[in-house]
Amino acid sequence: MCRWLAYNGHPVFLDSLLFDAEHSLIEQSLHARKAVTTINGDGFGVAWYGEREKPGLFRDILPAWNDSNLKSIAHQIKSGLFFAHVRASTGTPISRENCHPFAYKNWVFMHNGQIGEYHKVRHDLEMTLSDDLFPSRLGSTDSELILLLMVMHGLEENPLKAIQKTIAQILNVMQKHDVKEALRFTACLSSGTETIAIRFANDEHAPSLYTCHQDHAILVASEPLNDAGLDWCSLGQGMYLYIKDGASQQLRFKI
Repeated sequence: MCRWLAYNGHPVFLDSLLFDAEHSLIEQSLHARKAVTTINGDGFGVAWYGEREKPGLFRDILPAWNDSNLKSIAHQIKSGLFFAHVRASTGTPISRENCHPFAYKNWVFMHNGQIGEYHKVRHDLEMTLSDDLFPSRLGSTDSELILLLMVMHGLEENPLKAIQKTIAQILNVMQKHDVKEALRFTACLSSGTETIAIRFANDEHAPSLYTCHQDHAILVASEPLNDAGLDWCSLGQGMYLYIKDGASQQLRFKI
């Protein structure tokens, strides 16, 4: 399983969380402590919002701990809203197009989990994409497909409703194909003005997700970035965190 973090607050340099924190995301890429897979070396990505509506995006297939370009840009880029992700593939190829975060217009999305027995349901789900969205399908992951399904279900108008419709659609197709493996959906998405993080699974084993408030900033991460000094709280399974204008709410996620 992958590891990721999202930051929303006063602008900071990316390397302060990606590299400098006690249990930084780069450290997690080598030594994840709350995941089945301890090493996440199948690529990485960062997305950040700056002075323009469309976010910046940098992804590559090298392990995050071994990419000098990542370290260089993280040292220079300062942002008040950014996503970062280190990947452990669940079966799809290691390619730049398969690295998170994924972007659509001003939206960014990243995911830790999988659609159970994805090979059984992939065709049915892809064939529901509208003709105008299908060319945006650049990779082969279930995560990118989930983003495009959310766009099709109205992400730009009502993000929470689009997420609910997408999860319901996936579960229906999984049931149709008698899929036994679980859907695991610990994800985060943002438009640049509002951010939603969700911890969901259709069994009792959603991947870990934590949040904390620090110096007028809100952090969400697959696991805490330090052992002491910050008050990290686990987001309950079946809950989502809604962040806007520097404030957050934890709410029950309903399909």
